[in-house]
Amino acid sequence: MAVSMRDLDPAFQGAGQKAGMEIWRIENFHPVPVPKSSYGKFFTGDSYVILKTTALKSGAFRHDIHYWLGKDTSQDEAGTAAIKTVELDAALGGRAVQYREVQGHETEKFLSYFKPCIIPQEGGTASGFKHPESNEHETRLYVCKGKHVVHVKEVSFARSSLNHDDIFILDTKSKIFQFNGSNSSIQERAKALEVVQYIKDTYHDGKCEVAAVEDGKLMADAETGEFWGFFGGFAPLPRKAATDDRKADTFSTKLLCIEKGHAKPVQADSLTRELLDTNKCYLLDCGVEVFVWMGRNTSLDERKSASAAAEELLHGPDRPKAHLIRVIEGFETVMFRSKFEAWPQTDDVTVSEDGRGKVAALLKRQGFNVKGLLKAAPAKEEPQPYIDCTGNLQVWRVDGQKKTLLQSSEQSKFYSGDCYIFQYTYPGEDKEEYLVGTWFGKQSVEEERAAAISLATKMVESLKSQPVQARIFEGNEPIQFFSIFQSFIVFKGGVSAGYKNYISEKEIADETYTEDGTALFRVQGSGPDNMQSIQVETVASSLNSSYCYILQSGSTVFSWSGSLTTSEDQELVERQLDLIKPNVQSKPQKEGSETEQFWDLLGGKSEHHSQKIGKDAESDPHLFSCTFSEGNLKVTEIFNFTQDDLMTEDIFILDCHSDIFVWTGQQVESKVRIQALNIAEKFVKHDFLLERLSRETPIFIITEGSEPSFFTRFFTWDSSKSTMHGNSFQRKLAIVKNGVTPTSDKPKRRAPASHAGRSSVPDKSQRSRSMSFSPDRVRVRGRSPAFNALAATFENPNARNLSTPPPVVRKLYPKSVTTDPAKLAPRSSAIAALTASFEPVRGNTVLKSPKVSPKASESKPGTDSKENSNAMSSRIEALTIQEDVKEGEAEDEEGLPIFPYERLKVLSTDPVTEIDVTKRETYLSSEEFREKFNITKDAFYKLPKWKQNKLKMVLQLF
Repeated sequence: MAVSMRDLDPAFQGAGQKAGMEIWRIENFHPVPVPKSSYGKFFTGDSYVILKTTALKSGAFRHDIHYWLGKDTSQDEAGTAAIKTVELDAALGGRAVQYREVQGHETEKFLSYFKPCIIPQEGGTASGFKHPESNEHETRLYVCKGKHVVHVKEVSFARSSLNHDDIFILDTKSKIFQFNGSNSSIQERAKALEVVQYIKDTYHDGKCEVAAVEDGKLMADAETGEFWGFFGGFAPLPRKAATDDRKADTFSTKLLCIEKGHAKPVQADSLTRELLDTNKCYLLDCGVEVFVWMGRNTSLDERKSASAAAEELLHGPDRPKAHLIRVIEGFETVMFRSKFEAWPQTDDVTVSEDGRGKVAALLKRQGFNVKGLLKAAPAKEEPQPYIDCTGNLQVWRVDGQKKTLLQSSEQSKFYSGDCYIFQYTYPGEDKEEYLVGTWFGKQSVEEERAAAISLATKMVESLKSQPVQARIFEGNEPIQFFSIFQSFIVFKGGVSAGYKNYISEKEIADETYTEDGTALFRVQGSGPDNMQSIQVETVASSLNSSYCYILQSGSTVFSWSGSLTTSEDQELVERQLDLIKPNVQSKPQKEGSETEQFWDLLGGKSEHHSQKIGKDAESDPHLFSCTFSEGNLKVTEIFNFTQDDLMTEDIFILDCHSDIFVWTGQQVESKVRIQALNIAEKFVKHDFLLERLSRETPIFIITEGSEPSFFTRFFTWDSSKSTMHGNSFQRKLAIVKNGVTPTSDKPKRRAPASHAGRSSVPDKSQRSRSMSFSPDRVRVRGRSPAFNALAATFENPNARNLSTPPPVVRKLYPKSVTTDPAKLAPRSSAIAALTASFEPVRGNTVLKSPKVSPKASESKPGTDSKENSNAMSSRIEALTIQEDVKEGEAEDEEGLPIFPYERLKVLSTDPVTEIDVTKRETYLSSEEFREKFNITKDAFYKLPKWKQNKLKMVLQLF
């Protein structure tokens, strides 16, 4: 597009350079900035240009431009606003979507900027922005329409204005009445109350009474009688006359091409993308919406001409009221693209930053400030789980139509041919929270997938629908899943009954993983609390320079580090070896210097990838209200959403692209609520945002009142609102009348986490997850990080609740410290027994089952003492004793043996065997530590874990 500076108004200088809103009013055919204090105030005699700038997760800005036309504005001002909108788009790089807003028929997107409503005032530029001075309050009557945003219109203060279908607000001097038409919905009534609150705060300083009047209510009600008294007494309401609002229901969509300022029909059997020429402008007339499509190579004058033609079309005879939306080639809205039968998934758009850069350069040459016009993408950050990782986990494998509980040592080892159910119980903000999910392996069979969903749903129902229910596919796991499992392994093949039948029927020769066989694992993750090993094909082409791998063949194990991996990646390999081959020393291999034996196991060398395997990134969230009837799903997007948009009578979907959340209100009918997963699957299938959603996108089903933090983070959340009683209207009426949010009946109380939730008694062999494994905590190979909390409980069982985050601890008690129980005082006998059970294996400290005294092993009547003993052994098996360190204090080194640096380093010729190899530096004397690290031990342990590891690697202590 050719841009000339004479076409750009100086008032738009610097516009759109930061997120937010900017408004101009047309005065004498020029845009004049409106002060921020007057945003949301519109005059019926004026025209305005509104720019909404949104900062996207990608780092770019999205611009939406609206021009609002008051009902009394002049044709000249309206025309100027339309032209200035095109100019503003040109100044922003020619990519903004432009909307024509007519008073009383605004788009929901526009009204969402000014929640709860806009109430235009009489007057125009002559009266300015000041309210007419008046000491007397004038009684006014407003009609409200809308379930998600409210269209407010002042109507004549007369009985004839009322009807049964809408909601009316009567604003008097001392009281505001809301009249609810008998045919209006609960959601519409609740939204209208937000307008009542706005009027109360704006025109009454929040100091007037509020009353709700129901259509058809008996006159015996005092407030009802008072309301009708303003209309001369009660009388039957007239039926609402038919309007032309539905004239466009049968309107056939037409495509017109703009040539020399005139619109000419385009003849075609169907609408396809190929009909649009980049050198022309088009009108797409859909009845209630008219789109102006502007090709990338069109001039500013051609675009203005197309806009004028669209305005002329809207003023035609018998024309239904319509929204006018202008889009630029390559930046079409979802609504526009959905009108075409065939629209390519990817459009060859090269204008993006290039076109924007050219415009910025042109403006800069003319002396304009272009700072912020080009916004660089932000640095990529690791996704956060937003879930407490100190809870308790149980896992079941689905076998046919049944489920089998897995032991703690096996619950993070999944097979690609199987389906699994997991229940995670963790401390929430004010109560115990639950997450019940299903995981489907890539090779799992449909019958077991269906069984998994059915069994998981029954578990959710048994917990009174409190848990969040998740559906997860292999390869598309969300960060919450990995964080609660922490160390996760996926083996090829399967062991379930359904998978075995599938193999026999289909004659699939894909062998299931065995410990003695040959297997290759890709190691991935961001740290000790989020790491995975994924079994891949045992061929060289499976390697990737951005990952580390574990290659096993019987008792031979190789660890391979790609050329693009970091020390943190390589540390994960060591940790994952503990789970896959805990008692075998691996042979390190670096890319480019592999041994022949390594390549032989992979069938020879071959080309392999170097880029990291991409996952769908989280995008800017979109909220949709859902209507599900007779298997058909209809959705309506809610713009600039807040928690108040979640109505208890409805189902909503929050689409983040990488995850889909389905929120069901407490007042939703049970027959609809049980369809929540089906609704989510239909949403994914229809792909309403045309964003190429994967059919295997993670889905979370959430019930009102049990919202997890990884859902509420998208809102400014008030948990008391989701625990209120009654329907949406009753809840908001209580808030408007009382001025505060009522609290729930039950006082907030933080419940301690249990092993298996409230509905069942856990298997004692399940691991304790009373503390998460942070990078600041050491981990001895082959052991669970959860031991720390249990050990602390042995010393002082009342020191802290299981739901309380544990203190950060660093030090271990190796065998060489002491094995004499007397020297362990005042520690408990349990600690002494556990400490005495340490034994060295290949330089790593491991635990053997402690001896249990006859007294300790006594069981209650009806209890199997052998079972109790096994349960205790299983509980202790994966534990590591750590000493609690008081916050702010340096570590106590008393009792730790001191060794010279030459014996502690990794490649020592005379290595020390009985030490914790993950904390070699702790065995240095203070003097030698300061000499080698150039800092004290106290200063060293205050550094981030990654920085500690780097210093240790340089000194061969890592």
